[in-house]
Amino acid sequence: MSELVVDVGPIAHGGHCVARLDGQVVFVRHALPGERVRLEITDTTSHFLRADAVEVLQASPDRVTPPCRFAGVCGGCDFQHVEPAAQRRLLGDVVREQLQRLAGLTWDGEVEAVEPDSLGWRTRVTYSVDDEGRPGLRRHRSHDVVPIDTCLIAHPDLPDVLGRRWTAPSVEVIVSGAGDRLVVTDAKVPRELGATGVVDTAGNRRFGSASVTEPVLDKGFRVSGSGFWQVHPRAATTLVEAVLDGAQVQPGEVVADLYAGVGLFTAFLADAAGETGRVVSVESDRVASRDARRNLHAHRHVELVASTTEQALRHGELGPHVDVVVLDPPRTGAKGVVAPIAALGPRRVVYVACDPAALGRDLATFAKEGYRLESLRAFALFPMTHHVECVAVLVRT
Repeated sequence: MSELVVDVGPIAHGGHCVARLDGQVVFVRHALPGERVRLEITDTTSHFLRADAVEVLQASPDRVTPPCRFAGVCGGCDFQHVEPAAQRRLLGDVVREQLQRLAGLTWDGEVEAVEPDSLGWRTRVTYSVDDEGRPGLRRHRSHDVVPIDTCLIAHPDLPDVLGRRWTAPSVEVIVSGAGDRLVVTDAKVPRELGATGVVDTAGNRRFGSASVTEPVLDKGFRVSGSGFWQVHPRAATTLVEAVLDGAQVQPGEVVADLYAGVGLFTAFLADAAGETGRVVSVESDRVASRDARRNLHAHRHVELVASTTEQALRHGELGPHVDVVVLDPPRTGAKGVVAPIAALGPRRVVYVACDPAALGRDLATFAKEGYRLESLRAFALFPMTHHVECVAVLVRT
């Protein structure tokens, strides 16, 4: 690969910065805006190049020595070379650029820190296993596994599966806020790992418990196996508080929680709506729906709909009118459901987004349907990475 020197421009969505080489756009990883670096081209397309910064000739004041010796090799982190406060500024720049470019919106907020804000935060990690049985993480944009013996962003209470050989393609480790420790793998698991339970990748219990308990404020939630749950230990509480603040649910209202998972937001929305209200919780995943039924059994005014959000809206499962809608779609966003949601006439929509590009696109569609952005908060729930979580509140105009 050829090595070239460039001046690095602004941050872009995806964990890289933008530079130009003879007028062609280059997306550069492991660099910072304002730096001068020597880079190595890693990929070419008809429209742009991809590259890694292999030598820093003029460093940004925000650059630090990466704490992890695997930084720049494995694909798990994007910003090990960036001071934590500067990481949040970069994330804020990304959110601003995406909202302006895709939705014509100006956002002057800042990405909020959530402790822990650098290392030791990830409570769920899936390690890939190489051909020699060594666990590790994949290289960026590659299927190649980089064997590792430590992961600094992993929570210190996770079962220690590194340094062992495994006979399955992957091994996932989980620790809950209640201290439950789960291993998900098809390989044999030694008892000395101290796991609360072991589950295979099909979700079958092998020994111990097949689920963990996640405490949030005054409630506890069962999450089975590899079921979806936010990986930062403070994420669930942070997002619940932001959603409730944005939703402003009144007693007796009709509320919809879309892409509801195991019922995290539903439980608190049901408290706010009270027994005179109606809350519809929509989730398509079979295991998550089963956990939601267990987590929400005390809320008799909650209706559980086991289908996709698209199907639930198409079949009228939410009824003719909804006062408040909360949605937490996957990374691809809610492109196909914005118009059906707006057709229900909610006075407020709270959109929890893990991808600012999908959020910007969907906010533009909501605007066409008669909804304006009232507020947006962004949270650094994935330190050392380019991921950022946003909670957008929309009101009907």
